[in-house]
Amino acid sequence: MLPRFRADPADPTEGCAGDTPVWLEIGFGGAEHLVGQAVANPDVRLIGCEPFLEGVVKALDGIEAAALRNVRIHDEDVRPLLDQLPDACIDRVFILFPDPWPKTRHHKRRIVSDTTLDSLARVMRPGAMLRIATDHMGYGRWILFHVLRHPAFRWTADSVRDWLDVPPDHVTTRYQSKLLAGSTPLFLAFDRCQTGGAREEG
Repeated sequence: MLPRFRADPADPTEGCAGDTPVWLEIGFGGAEHLVGQAVANPDVRLIGCEPFLEGVVKALDGIEAAALRNVRIHDEDVRPLLDQLPDACIDRVFILFPDPWPKTRHHKRRIVSDTTLDSLARVMRPGAMLRIATDHMGYGRWILFHVLRHPAFRWTADSVRDWLDVPPDHVTTRYQSKLLAGSTPLFLAFDRCQTGGAREEG
């Protein structure tokens, strides 16, 4: 099935009408959220990125079981795909429970970085939403530090409930159900500002 549903690197949004919303999930893990969002939003094209084979197989199983046609899979690192995407083509981005790489020497491997945010700022439409969830408080502080200083993004929270409450359209993942018992995950939502682009170096 993978060749039929693999995102075309030369044209990742192929087949989408001009008004079709395109959502991107980076690191979909067991694909529960990716498949659930595709089922709930049949008029949206979802591109799911996951380099690990086990997750890709689960996504394809879910696509087949639900007879989905609105999902494309990128089974490699997301960063080359971001380089291929046209400007301002993505309406929503999900980064749910990414590996926190807790050791200081591994922080450079975290997906939330200045470079990734610059890429997302380019491909997201003004007003598009970036949702990042984490159960690691240190990574939560890292996310806020990097996103809040980026000129292209605005944190939408007005109160503590805005990052502690599960968003009403969220699809719970297996990781969230089994491994987060007793912890309090953060759901951080940001808007792509109408103005603002890449950071200025220095």
